Amino acid sequence: MALEFEKPIADLEAKIAELEGFATKSGVDLSDELSVLRERLAQLKNDTFENLTRWERVQLARAPGRPTSLDVIGGITTGFVELSGDRAYSDDAAVVGGLAYLEGEPIVIVGHQKGRDTKENIYRNFGMPHPEGYRKAMRMMDLADRFGRPFVALIDTPGAYPGISAEERGQAWVIAQSIQRMARLRVPAVAIVLGEGGSGGALAIGVGNRILILENAWYSVISPESCAAILWRDAKEAAKAAEALKLSAFDLLELGVVDRIIPEPGGGAHRDPKATFVHIKQALLETLAELKPLPPEALFEDRYRRFRGLGRFQE
Repeated sequence: MALEFEKPIADLEAKIAELEGFATKSGVDLSDELSVLRERLAQLKNDTFENLTRWERVQLARAPGRPTSLDVIGGITTGFVELSGDRAYSDDAAVVGGLAYLEGEPIVIVGHQKGRDTKENIYRNFGMPHPEGYRKAMRMMDLADRFGRPFVALIDTPGAYPGISAEERGQAWVIAQSIQRMARLRVPAVAIVLGEGGSGGALAIGVGNRILILENAWYSVISPESCAAILWRDAKEAAKAAEALKLSAFDLLELGVVDRIIPEPGGGAHRDPKATFVHIKQALLETLAELKPLPPEALFEDRYRRFRGLGRFQE
């Protein structure tokens, strides 16, 4: 389903498909007309996707069919072995992780997991982890340190689950524990924002030596809708809130919150997941190559300095 700002593109694509079908069935030569329409479509796509607003990028980050963590793991690694449970309460389907190989090198990889349809989203809790999800992630961090494997985190969540059941099991406390544990990793840690990066639910697995972000992903202390509801008492002002929050990949790179933007195919990652996987893998390999020569103490200090340096300002 096309997003609101994509409808002119979808209408033109449908018109081209209709003409192509007619030309095939009737044998009429419509190559000149089709050529003009294809040029117009290419120009329309370029104009649309080169000038996206922050709110439109938020919509692309949530687009149906956008690659999930399991999609990315399957697209960039081999030999993935998923590990389940937190060894304390239960298994949280909103967080997935395990052991894998990246170009033959062993890594530990963890990520938020959303569903493809309503049934799966209910099972995955719409990518919003409970405390046991973060305890599972900390298990993976322990494994990474124990076996000296780089730790990779894939971020894609609107936020940690805010329900009563999660609070009863110490949601805020376990998020703080996860932030602390990841900060103390003695192996290279890389976090990649795939889609949504909402609040502490994202930061819990986002304390990396390097933070990478897909071109149309967002990363913020609060979602645009929630921000609008607080500031203007109207969630419909989300577009205004998105502009104020400066949550786009380009804003975050300028502010020093992220270290690298991973390009997406024209129209977003959901339009060509395979090309997206190639870009993610290349960026991850280059980043790990930069970090691997550093000894554990240097990695720890590098991470410490990175996060202590955030928020600098001049009056």
